[in-house]
Amino acid sequence: MHFQWYPGHMTKARRMMQENIKLIDLIIELVDARVPLSSRNPDIDELGRGKARLILLNKADLAEDRLNDEWVAYFKEKGYSAVKVNSRKGGGIKSIQSVIQEACKEKTERDRKRGILNRPVRAMVVGIPNVGKSTFINALAGKACAKTGNKPGVTKGKQWIRLNKSVELLDTPGILWPKFEDQEVGLKLAFIGSIKDEILQTEELAAELVKFLKEYYPGVLEEKYGIPEVQDTYKCLADIAKSRHCLVRGSELDTEKAASILLDDFRGGRLGRITLERPQA
Repeated sequence: MHFQWYPGHMTKARRMMQENIKLIDLIIELVDARVPLSSRNPDIDELGRGKARLILLNKADLAEDRLNDEWVAYFKEKGYSAVKVNSRKGGGIKSIQSVIQEACKEKTERDRKRGILNRPVRAMVVGIPNVGKSTFINALAGKACAKTGNKPGVTKGKQWIRLNKSVELLDTPGILWPKFEDQEVGLKLAFIGSIKDEILQTEELAAELVKFLKEYYPGVLEEKYGIPEVQDTYKCLADIAKSRHCLVRGSELDTEKAASILLDDFRGGRLGRITLERPQA
């Protein structure tokens, strides 16, 4: 299975980010806590050279808490400020403004020495599609000021949001990068819904997810769907179809629908807290 999705609006969005980078003090990069490495756009490091950096592990409630902490420690070791958050439910949001100020303290101190006082920190919020940037901004601002949706590509243009007299945020569209060097990265991004489902082969994708879950989270599928333990991934999808009464033409099992159910359940956290990547030393 080959993964690639880089529609024209992403090229435009990248150009917009390049043009605005000189206006900002801090880059807030949201990553998906289930795939903290694969959900990092490598272009951001290049665009943000010389800027203060903050990595937020969003959707932390969907990932294993122990591994969330390991990933926060991993990014801090690499020189980033890092925090885990759950934007949808507000977890970790209250501390973010102080984390932003801390991440920019060197710049604030330089401003103070030059006689520039009370200038708000300007931060650009970046991340791949469907990572939850708009939900994060709305949670932080306490109101619906950015469009949200559980599908990639909801935010299409830039918008400045003033949180208070101390912080201004620039929301940006979610962008991927033109080519995945490692197709394993594309696979994980497809699992979490950052690549449009319309261009994916749903059954093949779900079969890969079954394979991963059987290796790292044995028993999860059997418990969730009340199915027998089998090693064959497509037989497992057929069993899920049977369990969920997914039928076509009366009695034939609809494994395509079962695959969609499995992917939706994983993305919604209904299989439990699952992390697809472990930090490497």
